[in-house]
Amino acid sequence: MIRVMIVDDHEMVRMGLASYLSVMPDITIVAEAANGLEAVRLAQETQPDVILMDLVMDVMDGIEATKEICRVMENPKIIVLTSFIDDDKLYPVLEAGAFSYLLKTSKAHEIAEAVRAEMKGEPVLEAKVTGKMLSKMRRAEESKPHESLTAREIEVLRLIAEGKTNQEIADLLHITVKTVKTHVTHIFSKLEVEDRTQAAIYAHRNRLVP
Repeated sequence: MIRVMIVDDHEMVRMGLASYLSVMPDITIVAEAANGLEAVRLAQETQPDVILMDLVMDVMDGIEATKEICRVMENPKIIVLTSFIDDDKLYPVLEAGAFSYLLKTSKAHEIAEAVRAEMKGEPVLEAKVTGKMLSKMRRAEESKPHESLTAREIEVLRLIAEGKTNQEIADLLHITVKTVKTHVTHIFSKLEVEDRTQAAIYAHRNRLVP
């Protein structure tokens, strides 16, 4: 029997989910919570197998509740069930420890199947969520390290590529040698290079030098 806790600040939502899931022969509802703080307490008291977690709630939201439950319980199985798919909610709650992410537009039988999949260690992600995550991965793969450089760091990198010394760069840009050294350190870190030669090669390969 899969022991489930429902966390949602809307009583009708909790009642609807509980009514449907409780008739499943392999699922039983062990607790219902109206906010994140209550969810943390009940999770420790009832030790549910799976938690259906809303995100936007008073007192403590679903993201903080997920963090806290993951802190006090060993490997909790948390399914986010929400109306929101914004980046500021999606990624933080997954990083906090949620395993699956569904929208409240999901059909009842899909939620039941997600509960069963969660017990098997199989994540269930809403199609829109999968699409957003893939898009983020593609953007990360397509991004270039030098895109994180500031305009001043680009100037310093170009001068490094031209073979200028720190003193020469300082004189040309009318800044101190100490400031140049700071820029060089940041450039090396952002480009993940170890010396001026590697930095110069990177600049030429990526056509950063006029």
